[in-house]
Amino acid sequence: MATTSEEILLSYLKSYRAYEPAVISGQQAITFLTNKTGLPQVWKWDGQTSEIQQFIELPDRALTVNHSPSGTKTIIGSDINGNEKQQFYLISEQSARVEELVISKEHFHHFGGWSPDETKIAFSSNRRSPGYFDVYIMDIATKKEEVVYPYDGNCTPVCWTKDGKGIILSIAETNIDNSLYIFDLETKEMTKIGKENISARYHSIQLTKDGKKGYLVTDEGRDTLAIHSFTFDNPSELEQLSKIEKWDIEEIKLSPNEKLLAYTVNEGGVSRLRFYQIKDKAMFEATGLPFGVYSSLSWMDNAELVLEIKSAILPGDIWSADLKEQNTKRLTYVGENKDINHLWTEPELCHYSSFDGLEVPYFLYGKKEHEQPLMIYVHGGPESQIRNEYNPVIQFLAAQGYAVVAPNVRGSMGYGRKYVQLDDVHKRMNAVADLKWLVEDLTREHGANPGKIAIMGRSYGGFMVLAAITHYPELWAAAVDIVGISHFKTFLENTGPWRRRLREKEYGSLKEDLDFFEEIAPLNHTDKMTAPLLIFHGKNDTRVPVSEAEQLHRDLQRQGKEVELIVFEDEGHQTENIKNQIEMNTKIVAFMKKHLQ
Repeated sequence: MATTSEEILLSYLKSYRAYEPAVISGQQAITFLTNKTGLPQVWKWDGQTSEIQQFIELPDRALTVNHSPSGTKTIIGSDINGNEKQQFYLISEQSARVEELVISKEHFHHFGGWSPDETKIAFSSNRRSPGYFDVYIMDIATKKEEVVYPYDGNCTPVCWTKDGKGIILSIAETNIDNSLYIFDLETKEMTKIGKENISARYHSIQLTKDGKKGYLVTDEGRDTLAIHSFTFDNPSELEQLSKIEKWDIEEIKLSPNEKLLAYTVNEGGVSRLRFYQIKDKAMFEATGLPFGVYSSLSWMDNAELVLEIKSAILPGDIWSADLKEQNTKRLTYVGENKDINHLWTEPELCHYSSFDGLEVPYFLYGKKEHEQPLMIYVHGGPESQIRNEYNPVIQFLAAQGYAVVAPNVRGSMGYGRKYVQLDDVHKRMNAVADLKWLVEDLTREHGANPGKIAIMGRSYGGFMVLAAITHYPELWAAAVDIVGISHFKTFLENTGPWRRRLREKEYGSLKEDLDFFEEIAPLNHTDKMTAPLLIFHGKNDTRVPVSEAEQLHRDLQRQGKEVELIVFEDEGHQTENIKNQIEMNTKIVAFMKKHLQ
């Protein structure tokens, strides 16, 4: 049994998860990803024995798993040292060996589905130019590749049409909006799904077996995502089937007999699972599942749905909902940690009014004692959302007597299009002001000690940390920046070209907004900073280059400020390797104790 705080922290960090379940057709089996061996790898749950075992071992992390329609072949995506440049490897039922399939290690690859007859796959890659993703078809038997649709921008194949004569393509319009097209492989014609000239999100497309109809979620003409249907005869006209005015419907999955659509609803960072009866146009809700976040829906058969469930007190496992037996069951126990799960705490969902009266939600962890030390955790994105999910450092600090607050400031996903656009371009610093008003609310309403407040964030959340400690320096006793942006100008100049155009829609452009970038850049305001700063970055980060951390570190060292930079040589934008997770989070906890107690 763990006794010291360091041993307890290690137990928190070694709370693994099972995620992204995928049913293997015809086998009564499911693959999933888990990091229980140190890096994400593919594992398999056997329905006959209810046991799990590793499916295959790769030298680096597994990113995606795509089973063929018959379940006899599997394609696994993997990158190198976290650089996100995914390559594809084939595993056949006849052979347990891993076969290289799509390899061009300097380039990115996005999987676009198996052809219905399993002879071909689609994918996109930026081999022609760093910012251009062309669509390829590969013949599995001959390994012959063909560019079928060159595109000067971000294009990702989603799936094949049921007759195998076309591919559904997703073309990114902004950082959140996209368009879907039906691409005819013979005529090369593109037919848009949904209306022209409307900015919207189109996700989770499902096609009927007869090839005549499809379902998807979109916010076309709406503030939140809703379920719609379309026909291939008239794809521009979408019919709305189910909506929830305040919340997004996030994911749908059509049952094999095409009678039901399973779907998840995001209610303020917590999920509900519902089912839409296509014939009767009626809805019913699943019961008996644990409170948390649901994703990766996959039908085992017409009555049993498999999904991932995670929450603040459940790192992540695979569950099933059996509609025939009307019961639910947990299939894996990867996230179980009997030594410490009794210490985990559910957060309380709270709200406060910001400077302009906007109601901002946040999750509050901790004992809520008067004047206890406080850490604010800011999510990345910015079009992301703090949800009811397990975070080992948040849980550990909460158990050690800290209050931990995780807000969804303006610009966060999950609250409609209007909310997510409230921080775009020149409104950027309004989101930082939300953090100032959060501190004032916590001090006033929850008795937080003004001299013992720290802030921490990853990626765009790292920018928010740096902006907060340079624009409102008096509020913070300590700060942690993980793969954060220190200057939007240098970030946009050095990030991957495939991302630059899309990020400029959110942040502003190098052509038109340089003065604004200079005005708000944390790097230009470091003289005001008083909080000690701890910085982490991955050497192979292709999203936020390590130069963002290095230039900040040099500047603060020159000024004699208290700062430390740790660069992980074998990581990218994420911190996946368990040894690096242990080093990073051990340092964070020690840093918080030093400056907040």
